[in-house]
Amino acid sequence: MNILGVILAGGQARRLGGGDKALTELAGKPLLAHAIERLAPQVSDIIINANGDPARFDSFRVPVVADTVEGFAGPLAGVLAGMDWAAVNAPDCEWIVTCATDAPFFPGDLVARLVAAVAEGADMACAETNGRTHPVFGLWPVRLRADLRHALVVEDIRKVDRWTARYALAEVSFPVQVVDPFFNINRPEDVSEAERIVADLNSSKACSL
Repeated sequence: MNILGVILAGGQARRLGGGDKALTELAGKPLLAHAIERLAPQVSDIIINANGDPARFDSFRVPVVADTVEGFAGPLAGVLAGMDWAAVNAPDCEWIVTCATDAPFFPGDLVARLVAAVAEGADMACAETNGRTHPVFGLWPVRLRADLRHALVVEDIRKVDRWTARYALAEVSFPVQVVDPFFNINRPEDVSEAERIVADLNSSKACSL
């Protein structure tokens, strides 16, 4: 199954001092680089969803796609932008998967497990840990792009769960071990905690060799 990976990189790092959250450094490289490295082995192709000057992401050599609806409509706009890009540029991709740049530890089997969930009859799937849903880590069918555009433009829907409630949504539970795999970075202390987690993970790998 060909799946397009869409990295949602539109977050503003207000609580981190401003700028693009995707360019915040962790372990010597931007969060966006971590996201690309984790997602690339799981999908057929990758795009970055972000508004503004795309040149700021030139070094990543990944297509940058802006929202296709106006008004900074949140993550659903990023989902639609991915669907629209896939329909034109990757028509063999009937599904897109989205992920956020501020969760640098998302699972290496994210896509495989979401695909397995929709194979059982769901319309779409998203991740869940400890009873908390993570809708920006989701698998979405391109066939619903017209429905999503109508929801955003005509109905002014912004909350992901308001839209997904109309469909059969599979919530895929992921285990929490060393860290919640969807731990996300919002504040300076979160960066410090993520640095500690990276150090612990590297130490564990070294001990297993």
